[in-house]
Amino acid sequence: MPTLRFEQPHADSKLEDWRYVHNEIIPADPLSLDDVRERVARHRLEVAYLGEVLVGCSTVRPPRDGTATVIARVLPGHRGRGFGGQLYDRGAELARRLGAEVIETIVLGANEDGLRFAQRRGFVEVDRYVAGVDEVWHTLRLP
Repeated sequence: MPTLRFEQPHADSKLEDWRYVHNEIIPADPLSLDDVRERVARHRLEVAYLGEVLVGCSTVRPPRDGTATVIARVLPGHRGRGFGGQLYDRGAELARRLGAEVIETIVLGANEDGLRFAQRRGFVEVDRYVAGVDEVWHTLRLP
């Protein structure tokens, strides 16, 4: 399996890469560059590349009451090659180093690949909510 190169996005060009992946995977909740600048101040963000090709991004929301949220996103053309696992494993490791006792993820219901990925990794649904008209979000947790 090819190894990804990971970068924490600080420069606007890398923040734009993170934003691009997020908005492609979650079109129901598009973010502006200013939104991403605000997120990078609160969360741990990474961008993943195969060589110079943008593959995906991740978010780790630091633990609150012992629970951290780890979200791995892979662009559709790069799925099924183990990249989501690499992103997720890095995020979960960071969450544990930050003190997480429990790890959750959140997946937009329309992202069927994302739901299957989480379920294959052992996540089980603990909550579901609707935002907007038809946006169903699933919160899943490792037992």
